Amino acid sequence: MSAPEHQHSSFYKFVRLDDTSALAQRLRDLNQTLGNAVGGNLLLAPEGITGALGGPVPALEAYEAGLRAEPPFADLHFKRSFCTTRPFTLLKVHEKPELVAFGLDGVTGLADPRDTHVSPSEWRELIRRDDVVVLDNRNHFEFALGHFDGAIDPGVRHFRDFPTYVEAHADTWVREGKTVAMYCTGGIRCEKMSGWMSARGLTVRQLDGGILNYFEQMPDADQDWRGECFVFDKRIAIDTHRRETATTAEEVYGDDPAEAWRLARAKRLDPQG
Repeated sequence: MSAPEHQHSSFYKFVRLDDTSALAQRLRDLNQTLGNAVGGNLLLAPEGITGALGGPVPALEAYEAGLRAEPPFADLHFKRSFCTTRPFTLLKVHEKPELVAFGLDGVTGLADPRDTHVSPSEWRELIRRDDVVVLDNRNHFEFALGHFDGAIDPGVRHFRDFPTYVEAHADTWVREGKTVAMYCTGGIRCEKMSGWMSARGLTVRQLDGGILNYFEQMPDADQDWRGECFVFDKRIAIDTHRRETATTAEEVYGDDPAEAWRLARAKRLDPQG
């Protein structure tokens, strides 16, 4: 008998959560009711939830339904991709002060009411305009593996370095009347940055749902995308059709000493099983 098909599901939502400890336990208990069939990483913070899950499709659907049964998450959008390698073995539920930290006090994904999102189809038109700067809001190694055509690589080694890059270029972009179109893997990093950037006078647009949503909504995404997309699980990378590629962690990080710790972390990901 062949092994059950596994899929990957990623999601996030900025929403105020008052008791993350009780919620975390309910989410652990939910997986127990499913025979611990789902693996992944969930992060809870007072500003919301972000997560990546993997498992056999029926168990994954049941866990997603359990998440949506929690009132704050009734409208969660799950972005699916496909697996050859089982992406996770264990389910880990973490609690932290922020979903995404980038080293600036007082910045939260809850604070900015302005809607800077553009749909995948709108994004395709946006990034072809001459008055637009296409900014990759990810780390250098992720950009090197794959990126939108014409995108700028800020060359950062960690998300907390991204504001420094923006501050160094913001005045020029404003003076030249540029719109900053930024993107990241699933959308959450852009969500955290958009209000802060808008407050600095920048005209900001962000790709709704990130690269993963673009691949899901645009069957011909390879018209605009060059290379592969790094994913933070045992699959390492996917193509524009959301299928796992043969790329290895060694190929992603190479012999760059600055990325040696990431390679070491990749090698000690969840035990195989």
